[in-house]
Amino acid sequence: MLELHYVERGRGRPLVLVPGWSQTTRCFARQVDDLAATCRVIAVDLRGHGESPKPPHGYRVARLAADLHEFLARLDLDDVALAGHSMGAAVIWSYLEQFGAARLSRLIFIDQAPLVTNGCGLEGQALLEAGCAFTPETLYATARTIATDRAAALAGLRGAFFSDAVSDADFALIATESAKIPADCAARLLIDHASQDWRDVITHVIPPLGLPTLVFGGALGTIFPPASQAWIARRIPGARLCILGAEAGGSHFMFWENPQRFNAELRAFLAAS
Repeated sequence: MLELHYVERGRGRPLVLVPGWSQTTRCFARQVDDLAATCRVIAVDLRGHGESPKPPHGYRVARLAADLHEFLARLDLDDVALAGHSMGAAVIWSYLEQFGAARLSRLIFIDQAPLVTNGCGLEGQALLEAGCAFTPETLYATARTIATDRAAALAGLRGAFFSDAVSDADFALIATESAKIPADCAARLLIDHASQDWRDVITHVIPPLGLPTLVFGGALGTIFPPASQAWIARRIPGARLCILGAEAGGSHFMFWENPQRFNAELRAFLAAS
């Protein structure tokens, strides 16, 4: 069992924050202290990410989900509101498929497409609702660049992650955190992550669990179109949908660009009965 690195603030019902591909606890810096006023906030570095151990194996979404399951057990957490950004949401989907609602009370999905790579010829509205960001060719080309020229790959992802308003300093910080996962591991994980199709889990596994769910998206659609987040919310009975507008920093990293709005929406969801 890996002992994953995490940061923790506050007391009360636990809110566990799971970062996206190549990201770390640092990307939630604008949530941890603020939300700690009303709950126990825990942000975790996944296998190979941030300050967590970096073994040479296990860079698959299913293994990350098993790591998360072991992490919650090690901290003996129950009644957990589990939030995942980007690939972090996919890790939660895998967790739910493997372990059900064990230890969980609420779900928060932050801008993750049900299907990242269009390998099945989707077009039009079906493509928008699936949210595909890659074709098989562009996925493997991106992974190859990550493995061989990390700086160029990260620079190319700036527009996919953020709005034009993001500062150079903010992007440099996120890029520095992203570089903490070994390049070959990051490339392998991206291929595994972006090759998954979660539409069956969202449609058939999550609804019977009956967990209150909040789905965030960004109107800018910097990587995933907001229609994909609306599709997810429609598949989960009672799910709330929050699409942050372009004027509200509605990018893939909307929680970084507009933490006041994001935190307020999340706080209201956590406080609801």
